[in-house]
Amino acid sequence: MVSPPPDEKIALYKALIDTHPEIEMKGKNLLYTSIGGHMYSMMTVEGQLGMRLSPEQQAAFRAQYGSGDFKNYNAVIHDYVAIPDDLLQNTKELAPYLKKSHEYTKSLPPKPTTKKKK
Repeated sequence: MVSPPPDEKIALYKALIDTHPEIEMKGKNLLYTSIGGHMYSMMTVEGQLGMRLSPEQQAAFRAQYGSGDFKNYNAVIHDYVAIPDDLLQNTKELAPYLKKSHEYTKSLPPKPTTKKKK
């Protein structure tokens, strides 16, 4: 069984999500946010946060924060940037990026549901 991220990282992620009442954290061990079937932020079991941004926003974010690829289980998660630990601790500075991530993901076409109709 996979264990959840460290408690202090979960608390920082929760504080970030709490800055936007319309956003809900999901998951138990792999914590994430999603809309329309698309995840747009996730925290690995090691406590690394990644966010989905538009290609233009990714480039600007990487240039400003020196962020690299976001990886989960040694696989690069495309369209995501890795959030540096010092930025994760600065909720006020990071909150606008969560909003941008949410808005960008809302613009994507929803994924078809796989639930069977009753």
